[in-house]
Amino acid sequence: MTSTRTTLTKLLTRPAGKVSVPRLIAAVALGGSLIFAGVSHLTVARQEFQAQVPPWFPLDKDFVVLASGVAEISLGAALIGLRKRRVPVGLCTAAFFVLIFPGNISQYATQTDGFGLNTDRARLVRLFFQPVLVVWALWSTGAWKELRAALRK
Repeated sequence: MTSTRTTLTKLLTRPAGKVSVPRLIAAVALGGSLIFAGVSHLTVARQEFQAQVPPWFPLDKDFVVLASGVAEISLGAALIGLRKRRVPVGLCTAAFFVLIFPGNISQYATQTDGFGLNTDRARLVRLFFQPVLVVWALWSTGAWKELRAALRK
């Protein structure tokens, strides 16, 4: 366990190497999308995003929307600007997408409209997009490749 912990610590703290152009473009596109979504959380789509906060979640819906908006802006900016730390940024972004997935499940289960997702079919299709975001974050930053290589050692 100690060697795995040491390996992961090195992975998260060392500067990243070069990245391919397609990965760079994908990371910047994801970063821009996150910044746009985060700004929307704080401004024009605030109530729409509240539809994704599960009713059982113990915090105020508006607080959750604002906090997740700040997180999205931060992750988006990091994807674009922190190229030397892209692996931990990719892991954090993927983790963020996993953490917010219960909100998407809740929106489907409670049949809550939001963002034009006003049918069960539309809400169900949205559920399948979340894993794509996780893979996008891991692939575009090289985090998936680096994590697998680090764990093989």
